[in-house]
Amino acid sequence: MNKKERITFVINTLNELYPEIPIPLDHKDPYTLLIAVLLSAQCTDVRVNQITPILFSKADNPYDMVKISVEEIKEIIRPCGLSPMKSKGIHGLSQILIDKYNGEVPQSFEALEELPAVGHKTASVVMSQAFGVPAFPVDTHIHRLLYRWNLTNGKNVAQTEKDAKTIFPEELWNDLHLQIIWYGREYSPARGWNLEKDIITKTIGRKSVLNEYHKRTSR
Repeated sequence: MNKKERITFVINTLNELYPEIPIPLDHKDPYTLLIAVLLSAQCTDVRVNQITPILFSKADNPYDMVKISVEEIKEIIRPCGLSPMKSKGIHGLSQILIDKYNGEVPQSFEALEELPAVGHKTASVVMSQAFGVPAFPVDTHIHRLLYRWNLTNGKNVAQTEKDAKTIFPEELWNDLHLQIIWYGREYSPARGWNLEKDIITKTIGRKSVLNEYHKRTSR
């Protein structure tokens, strides 16, 4: 397949597998999504979804969040890892939302990325999932898969995002990034990878990746 055919194959396969796309992180509004995504850094979505109900039972809006201490937030979110940094970020951004945005989550990449502990990926997820703005947040699954599929050189996440935005139509970005995440978890994980189940990589995978897989599994 040439590159255009590979891209079409990826889109069609993902649409067949995921005609309806679940949102990985449980939330009810832009604020709770923002907090959930912040917590998901170096933590599984499953763990985050176990912790956020506890946190949100105490504070599910910035006004209530600033009423509890950083230390209390830290204790609640400790299982998610990086709790000292994340707790300060949650408390700090909540105060900024009150002071600058009337308690609302701003609808721009620039404003979001100025908030404590909010990076480009977090801002992209919020813009995409909360506000429907085209974005292509790249997590470890997307970074791994686009390299395996020979659609990016895989040097870094920023380059992978740039490549993804170049090769996929903008109107598909918000669905595709979620579809690729689910596909990576179910069919093309970093560990315990079974190429026979991974139809996309098996069909269009980078030769060096396929050769390394066969070399490893034949030992």
